[in-house]
Amino acid sequence: MKTISIFLATVLSCASFSLCAQVINTNSRPDPSVDYTKLGRIDSIINDCVAKNQVNGVVTLVVKDNQLIQWKGYGYLDKDSKKPMPKDAIFRIMSQTKAITATGIMILYEQGKLYLDEPIGDFIPEFKNQRVLDKFNPADSSYTTVPAKRNITFRDLLTHTSGLDYTDIGTPAGNAIYTKAKIPSGLGYFDASLLDRMKALGKLPLMFQPGEKWQYSLASDLLGCLIEVISKQNLEDFLHDNIFGPLGMKDTYFNLPQSKASRLATVYTEDSLHNVIKWSHTFRHIDPDYPLMKKSYFSGGAGLSSTAWDYAIFMQMMLNGGIYNSHRILSPRTVQLMTSNQLDFTYNPMDNFGLGFGITSVKSAARNPRNAGSFAWGGYYGTSYWADPKAHMVCLIMTQQTPDSHGDFFQKVEDVIYSSLDK
Repeated sequence: MKTISIFLATVLSCASFSLCAQVINTNSRPDPSVDYTKLGRIDSIINDCVAKNQVNGVVTLVVKDNQLIQWKGYGYLDKDSKKPMPKDAIFRIMSQTKAITATGIMILYEQGKLYLDEPIGDFIPEFKNQRVLDKFNPADSSYTTVPAKRNITFRDLLTHTSGLDYTDIGTPAGNAIYTKAKIPSGLGYFDASLLDRMKALGKLPLMFQPGEKWQYSLASDLLGCLIEVISKQNLEDFLHDNIFGPLGMKDTYFNLPQSKASRLATVYTEDSLHNVIKWSHTFRHIDPDYPLMKKSYFSGGAGLSSTAWDYAIFMQMMLNGGIYNSHRILSPRTVQLMTSNQLDFTYNPMDNFGLGFGITSVKSAARNPRNAGSFAWGGYYGTSYWADPKAHMVCLIMTQQTPDSHGDFFQKVEDVIYSSLDK
């Protein structure tokens, strides 16, 4: 009887530990594998940049072995009012939205509603029998085309190998053609129908044959539209019901509530002399107040605002193999697929690309602190994240500034984080 009792106690203890290990532990107990003196050097690096007026505000967060080991705000939420940067500041995360949208698609994949190599034209007919740009005339944006060798698939969109381009931030030809056709970039506020604009995109030429190269694009906006078409929910509701709600991500929105506006960080840019200045309401056609503007055009590529803490929860779920706080979002195998290289070629000289994430290659890991297999991305306004499965670590560095000619502090902070680890 005593043996059985000990066995049951052990099982219950292990089960309790397993559940605790799923969530980020916020107690103040030090992690014995971390040198906190070295980790504290983050403070001097960022405070020095703030003192030199190179950046106005930063939030950093580090989770190691499911334990929160660093989370601080530096500088100002708003420089003019001298309002300090709180660690729970809300940032326009722009392209960090992409990984969340990719997760939404993979939820539908697990429900059997699509397969990765299925043509998206099965759901939006305008993407059937597309054509590819052959010759482009920059003088009037006219062009000739040739037939596409095959149709775009979900895998193409998830890996940015579809042949699509980006409005405003894409190639000269793609930017001109998309702008003329009034295809939104997804960066900011748009009073338009997502499905209508994606159908219009489907009638435009691809920039290259599907699967033949990597090109950053509106693929994630199209994936967001496909989520709406397949789930019959708008993207905002789908992501809330399937990701944000279950995970407890309480500060992640397309439409930021006015009650949380006081935590929204001010956006900055640089003048010609690299002085940091406030982003105006008309600069680059992006009004920085867009999170507070009531919208129904939900950009799966750039539309969300969030906090370092909320995004750390999302990344910890991925690092946990798809589960967090007893809520399973994805299966372990699906997370493996998303964080494994999907390309037959490198999208840049150093790294690989999965289903929604850039992935540190063995070659890159030999030259940089992150271990091979780390998955990461960032956002247009100066937000960055990565998860390192080998170190079992999630890291975020969040600003609201672009361009940032002094952004080498990102690398310095990363170097310090890894130098503080004993294993």
